[in-house]
Amino acid sequence: MDGEHILVLGIGNILWADEGFGVRVVEALDRAFTFPDHVTLLDGGTQGLYLLPALEEADVVVILDAVDYGLPPGTLHCLSDGDVPAVLGARKLSLHQTGFQEVLALLQLRGCLPRHLRLVGVQPHTLDDYGGGLTPPVAAQVAPAVTEVLRLLTEEFDVPVRPRDSESSEGLVTAAVARAAYEAGRPSAQDACRIGDARVLARTFGEA
Repeated sequence: MDGEHILVLGIGNILWADEGFGVRVVEALDRAFTFPDHVTLLDGGTQGLYLLPALEEADVVVILDAVDYGLPPGTLHCLSDGDVPAVLGARKLSLHQTGFQEVLALLQLRGCLPRHLRLVGVQPHTLDDYGGGLTPPVAAQVAPAVTEVLRLLTEEFDVPVRPRDSESSEGLVTAAVARAAYEAGRPSAQDACRIGDARVLARTFGEA
């Protein structure tokens, strides 16, 4: 499948606890492995319709996200092709999933829907913890999700994947909000900024 463009897409909001699952899995893949030129890893965040150009160019899309499957928190569950838009449309967790469902609908309308869709999703535990990292049951599924993506790429799409000689220090996610730094740097409840996350506010508006 060397002639086909494969997109591995992590979507979600790292500022809201388990919402960041998809981005953290793509981050882990990028730090530990190298991929051929026809495979693109993308931190899609909450970009919604802005992801349309990247998806239009892809023949295969592997989506990583926190998904309401109605299963116990921390359950990893995978879907293929037509089941992907169906579950994302029926069980929305957040505004980013509403936007992504619209993207899939537009792709279908324009006749540009990827020929292969795969969803590697986890049932979240907590979403309403602003500034929080992944909860333990969801964090425990990052490594299995990485393994599943590697299985999909190698077994289903014949993609050669190689471990990096050393873990990459520069990656898709900015160092300041990379998972280790972000979760370790969270202030205590007593020190937390009550109008938002001080780590984000300081970088956005500058130090007072």
